[in-house]
Amino acid sequence: MSRSVAGSTVLITGAASGMGRATAEVFAAEGAHVALTDIAAESVREVADDLVHRGLSAEAWTLDVADGVAIEAVVAQAAARFGGLDIVVNNAGVGGFAALDAENYEMIWARALGVMLTAHQRIIRAALPHLRKSAAPRIVNIASTEALGATARDSAYAAAKAGVAGLTRALAVELGPEGITVNCICPGPILTGMTEAIPAGDKETFARRRTALRRYGRPEEVAHITLSLCLPAASYITGATIPVDGGLMARNA
Repeated sequence: MSRSVAGSTVLITGAASGMGRATAEVFAAEGAHVALTDIAAESVREVADDLVHRGLSAEAWTLDVADGVAIEAVVAQAAARFGGLDIVVNNAGVGGFAALDAENYEMIWARALGVMLTAHQRIIRAALPHLRKSAAPRIVNIASTEALGATARDSAYAAAKAGVAGLTRALAVELGPEGITVNCICPGPILTGMTEAIPAGDKETFARRRTALRRYGRPEEVAHITLSLCLPAASYITGATIPVDGGLMARNA
């Protein structure tokens, strides 16, 4: 019942910024080997270099998770670099509001499902042979409270995130007999690049009206829940969908 991930290897997608970067920093600080991936090549290398400069174990790979062939190559390289994989955190995501009848809706729909749903199962399938060799294999999929509720003109994103929750449950059942846990985190309003363009006053109003804690969350607050689900001691929680939303989904008024 160890509460340490020291020596474990974690693969994190979308690790160049926001919740992905925070997750990388939290795991690395706990002694894990961190394989960081992101489509933003320069940024993800900077994150890895910063961690290494601090005496931590990290390496970066450029990865567009919409590219299935690239996924297989990067997962294999990361496992070879660190001698296996114990933990997968599917964090990469994209935004994109569009009305159902918008001209670019089909493009946004395809991109949303490709990056935030299809890529999840591809990453997991590529990592599965390595996870099966781990003493404490863990998968955490990052969804959103949009999987539990919805916002107008955000149907592509909501559909992808709801799919992540469903995929999580199905894989938890399928992989449970092998001791591989699969859980899903649903962040609410978090201070990331996706929310950066929202005016500060609008953020404050939304948080005050909608969340129990009356504020936006920080990426680190999501990252620490991810870490908790990946501890060897967290061996009897699987198939769970956990809101990390400051009480947004709990609040009626």
